[in-house]
Amino acid sequence: MLPAHFTPVPLEKAYRLLNHGPTVIVSARHAGQSNAMSAAWACALDFAPPKVTVVLDKATRTRALVEASGLFALQLPTVPQAAMTVGIGTDSAVTEPEKLAKHGVPMFETPGLDLPLVAGCAAWLVCKLIPEPHNQQTYDLFIGEVIAAWADERVFRDGHWEFDSAPAELRTLHYVAGGQFFAIGDGVAV
Repeated sequence: MLPAHFTPVPLEKAYRLLNHGPTVIVSARHAGQSNAMSAAWACALDFAPPKVTVVLDKATRTRALVEASGLFALQLPTVPQAAMTVGIGTDSAVTEPEKLAKHGVPMFETPGLDLPLVAGCAAWLVCKLIPEPHNQQTYDLFIGEVIAAWADERVFRDGHWEFDSAPAELRTLHYVAGGQFFAIGDGVAV
């Protein structure tokens, strides 16, 4: 007997069942040009050394910058950044070169890295591209080794997320499609 509420999902929507991990903003710079874009498909890949994956469409300016520079950053935007996150994920720097200014993206840099970071996020990971030409070309899948990482200490301390005690505006965004996000919810202790 099948469980109650066991409902089929059309295969073209099946990715949405997994697509509620944290939304990221991907930023990169090459030859003096910077860009940032939103991406819903990013995940941790390995622990030591830490690695991540992210999907970057061939049509994006950020992808070209990542491929040229070999560096990129993943940032976890927060609730107040939802409109900005949608804007820089919808607008393309290919057709709208001033999209970062249009959406008021606050950028900063850390000493020793020629990479723009987005202010106001809950966390930042700087990654060195691990070239995988087949995966990049066929699946738009990029792998990066995390070479530096920071977090807002109000929401991530001692190696743990502290969403329950942090200000609500520091909750991370989780994209589910159609312009809809969820903010991460309450913790469940086991």
